[in-house]
Amino acid sequence: MPTWGTLLLLWATAEATKDCPAPCTCQALETMGLLVDCSGRELMALPALPAHTRHLLLANNSLHSVPPGAFDHLPQLQMLDVVHNPWHCDCSLTYLRLWLEDHMPETLLEVHCASPNLATHRPLGQLTGYELGSCGWQLQASWAYPGFWWDLALVAVAMLGLALLAGLLCASAEALD
Repeated sequence: MPTWGTLLLLWATAEATKDCPAPCTCQALETMGLLVDCSGRELMALPALPAHTRHLLLANNSLHSVPPGAFDHLPQLQMLDVVHNPWHCDCSLTYLRLWLEDHMPETLLEVHCASPNLATHRPLGQLTGYELGSCGWQLQASWAYPGFWWDLALVAVAMLGLALLAGLLCASAEALD
């Protein structure tokens, strides 16, 4: 019986790690899920990650950003190590920041920015929304420029003045007759 159990465990491990991305190594965890170790691989972009990833190590790479939704297909992801990457802390890191805030807030002080100048060497968790950039989330531009309402008021006053002048002219013309 122990032989069958060992074979079953080996088969489950092999099956779980078959989707491991080429530059990484994968290991089945005792608590189910995978440990995907992509640390120190000079990655410039995230590889395609297995759906059963529970622990993801991305430290010591050349990652600058994380695409929005990169971890959405990883419902079991509990631990993420992204330190020691040259992060470009602008809108492209908003998704990573929000994911870390929700799942591992203490890590936000360990992730440091390499660029732009405004954020260099600062922890991601200390940056304000302004420092990350406007990210296209600005209020929509008004259909009217700022002086529009003054122009509209001036036209209304001019029309009222012309109407009063026309009324005075009509009244004076009747008085002369």
